[in-house]
Amino acid sequence: MENSSPERKQQLALDIADGNDPSDAAKNPDGRTKLQGLFKQLSLLDRYLYVWIFIVMAVSIIFGYYVKGVKKAFQVAEITSVSLPIAIGLWVMMYPVLCKVQYEMLGGVLRQAGSLKTISLSIVSNWIVGPALMTGLAWATLPDLPDFRTGVILVGIARCIAMVLIWNDLAKGDADYCAILVAINSILQIILFTPVALLYLKVVSRGKGFHVSSWTVAKSVLLFLGVPLVAGVLTRLILMNAFGRRWYESKFLRFIGPWALIGLLYTIFVMFSIQAHQIVDNIGHVVRVAVPLLLYFGILFFGSLGICRWLKVPYPLMVTQCFTAASNNFELAIAVAVGSFGIDSTQALAATIGPLIEVPVLLLFVYIVGFFQRKGPSV
Repeated sequence: MENSSPERKQQLALDIADGNDPSDAAKNPDGRTKLQGLFKQLSLLDRYLYVWIFIVMAVSIIFGYYVKGVKKAFQVAEITSVSLPIAIGLWVMMYPVLCKVQYEMLGGVLRQAGSLKTISLSIVSNWIVGPALMTGLAWATLPDLPDFRTGVILVGIARCIAMVLIWNDLAKGDADYCAILVAINSILQIILFTPVALLYLKVVSRGKGFHVSSWTVAKSVLLFLGVPLVAGVLTRLILMNAFGRRWYESKFLRFIGPWALIGLLYTIFVMFSIQAHQIVDNIGHVVRVAVPLLLYFGILFFGSLGICRWLKVPYPLMVTQCFTAASNNFELAIAVAVGSFGIDSTQALAATIGPLIEVPVLLLFVYIVGFFQRKGPSV
């Protein structure tokens, strides 16, 4: 056998410890072999998630448009202006992810060096840059569509507290850090949503007819984040104490894991079925509304990515930072638009277009950041 240097032997040991095949690295130094191996290890649902999402989006629009009574059936009951079927989907989507968060380690995460810097960066991105950027893009691209513009601005003001947990989990971000940012944004959402909305809709945009109370926002946050969060915390504490960590992580989490993506697909189906007629009948305006949304998601995500790489933020934290900056709480935006302007309003339609664009775009970003995993900066 050919002699190897101590550095080479150390690297081989690290590769083996990480589960990498050194021969694969030699054959494919750019890491493609490892990525292909990870892809093959994914379940059928995870592996082709983008395919399922596009299929569900298409089927739900066709179903909602041609089947009579769908909208009325899905809106048989509502919670804070959001239909009960959508609320159930959001709970099913978020509960498995919140069961994975290691709440017992959150104190240590907050005490880590550099945590204040990354948390401050997230707050600035979410509450200063995000709303201002969306308002500017909405005015630049929709100057003649004030109602659609209002709905788009609402999407920009409603910061991430829900679906970011899904994207962060898929992209292998830091779940504990993500939980902290979600908690911070939830509190700030209750405090800041109404004044920020009034600033950009009534002062900057000189709009009228916007009426929303802090309690409306608080109810949405408590119901669509608080309920699954409490359920996730209690589930983790009770089951880990009863059956142990090994059983909880190897059995329970493996069982409930797929339900997060099933809940995502179900939520998309219900949401787009309800708004099918609005989407099809206003397809030209829908395409125009997609423009500021696409620009917004791209600028915030890749801007955050560039800043994090410049600051040499570790990959898991970088992923979480990027997705919390670019994600939005579309369920809150829809609830506020419906509560202020009505279920069939143009503003509500524009808010609904938000997830229509956000879901496939941020899913694409999940795959993009995967290529940075082996090259990600470390501290």
